Amino acid sequence: APFLPPKPPPPIIIVPDPPSNNEERPAHLLEDPLCADVILVLQEKIKIYAHKIYLSTSSSKFYDLFLMDLSEEDQQSTAGHGFGGAVTAAAERMLHQEERHHGRDFLLRAASFDICESTEEAGSGQRKPCLRASTSDGILRGNRYENGERGLRRGRDLSSWSRAFTSIQEEMAEDPLTYKSKLMVVVKMDASIQPGPFRAVLKYLYTGELDENERDLMHIAHIAELLEVFDLRMMVANILNNEAFMNQEITKAFHVRRTNRVKECLAKGTFSDVTFVLDDGAISAHKPLLISSCDWMAVMFGGPFVESSTNEVALPYTSKSCMRAVLEYLYTGQFSSSPDLDDMKLIILANRLCLPHLVALTEQYTVTGLMEAAQMMVDIDGDVLVFLELAQFHCAYQLADWCLHHICTNYNNVCRKFPRDMKAMSGENQEYFEKHRWPPVWYLKEEDHYQRAKKEREKEDYLHLKRQPKRRWLFWNASSSPSSS
Repeated sequence: APFLPPKPPPPIIIVPDPPSNNEERPAHLLEDPLCADVILVLQEKIKIYAHKIYLSTSSSKFYDLFLMDLSEEDQQSTAGHGFGGAVTAAAERMLHQEERHHGRDFLLRAASFDICESTEEAGSGQRKPCLRASTSDGILRGNRYENGERGLRRGRDLSSWSRAFTSIQEEMAEDPLTYKSKLMVVVKMDASIQPGPFRAVLKYLYTGELDENERDLMHIAHIAELLEVFDLRMMVANILNNEAFMNQEITKAFHVRRTNRVKECLAKGTFSDVTFVLDDGAISAHKPLLISSCDWMAVMFGGPFVESSTNEVALPYTSKSCMRAVLEYLYTGQFSSSPDLDDMKLIILANRLCLPHLVALTEQYTVTGLMEAAQMMVDIDGDVLVFLELAQFHCAYQLADWCLHHICTNYNNVCRKFPRDMKAMSGENQEYFEKHRWPPVWYLKEEDHYQRAKKEREKEDYLHLKRQPKRRWLFWNASSSPSSS
């Protein structure tokens, strides 16, 4: 019998490492504030542009601040009634956090790093900053700003709500990059906040990291105390105690916590500044997060395009399920599936947005689903034929290779069930099928020759046996034979 070569194994879908520059982009976005929607004013003259979504998902204080209702009705209500619940909830969160930590961690969180106005004389004659306990924030008092040069501005006095802020208001301001006027939130910070340490705090809120070589750690801890960023305060304490290696775990916890908050903002549309109009509806999103995780989005929102100056972006031939999967990937770096997700449409959208890592994740998800269906005796040949040329056209080459392997190793069955589709394949694919089909053509020819030769041999053996004369057997009875004398 001819030798049948072994069946080739299916190709393995390899998912490359995610882009390495994704962790650095938030810091670049802080330095180059594209699509900024917040102006932080320090010492009445220094302006720092920032983004609501980054500040609010990293600091509960900023989250409560940006959710304040600045309408006239709320300002005329009883002081503290509208935000008493918010302040109480924030205080309860702080209390629960304090109760969950014991020992050294509890002491680190309980001790305030506020800088005292009075100082003690150090041995070298220099003044040494000391720590004092943090005082609780008061209730919010509403205040309506007068008409300015640019029209009515809504705002509040925050001096009694938080020691970190003095006021918040909405006003038309000039974008630092496009020089176009747009509505922005202006937050005036407390006079005790210094620009240098505050920039270090902002970098932590954007990246979750703190440089060990920062000079003014005490002022950084003071600002962290005002903003209720307790993890940053712990990082400062670790550096001061020569235990900076412990900050790596704090950074990991920071990213996990912010990922959950970002997913919540995506689901609720909180702080969104752009809406994608799709074939079956619309989804709200956040330009800063998209810019820092996708080059295609950064060019669209930062370049000389219509989308850079509008709050609605139309994406034809795109469904909500696919766009939601793309947004969750851009926000969290993880692939998430849903029952109504079309794998091939997601690959098309990911390739359109120049996201090869998401394409690879979707390829892996698609192949896993096809293999599970095949193990359950579900016919997947038709789906594989549909996926093949679409995957080749939209740069899903690993999925295309897997489809080619499946068709080649099931070539006879596929040709028998889908003869027209196989003939309609491109010339390159048909040439590949003929070259890599299993069993190969030479084996089929030898197997056919072997089977025919085997049948002829069996036929010859049968005729040979039939032509031979029948033998006659004589049986002699020993008792009837004459005895020899």
